[in-house]
Amino acid sequence: MTDKEKRVLIVDPDITERTVMAAFLKGENFNVETGRGLKDAVKKIREGCFNCLIMDVDLPEIKGYEAVSILKSIDPKINIIMTEKKTTKMLEAKVREQDIFFYFIKSFGKEELKLAINNAFGK
Repeated sequence: MTDKEKRVLIVDPDITERTVMAAFLKGENFNVETGRGLKDAVKKIREGCFNCLIMDVDLPEIKGYEAVSILKSIDPKINIIMTEKKTTKMLEAKVREQDIFFYFIKSFGKEELKLAINNAFGK
């Protein structure tokens, strides 16, 4: 798979989180686009093919785990990595009920995120 094919969409309402994650992934040779919320995600997924979507749980319009079925209806093959700063057992249970590839707690570190993304491409 070439770098141009390694397309990742980051959807996070926090501009700092989006920018830092995008810079890290671009440095790892991923082709990265970003968006703020569900509306951006829907638009960008319809416009282009992404292998991986990194999406925060707390979107402006909807909870990320509630958006999974909407986004999967547009692109059933997209691998979704759901992110959150802090988790609870109840939140984790809700997230894991969805058709996601990986649940990433942002405090874990970028190497684990990179591993999850690479695994999503290898799937």
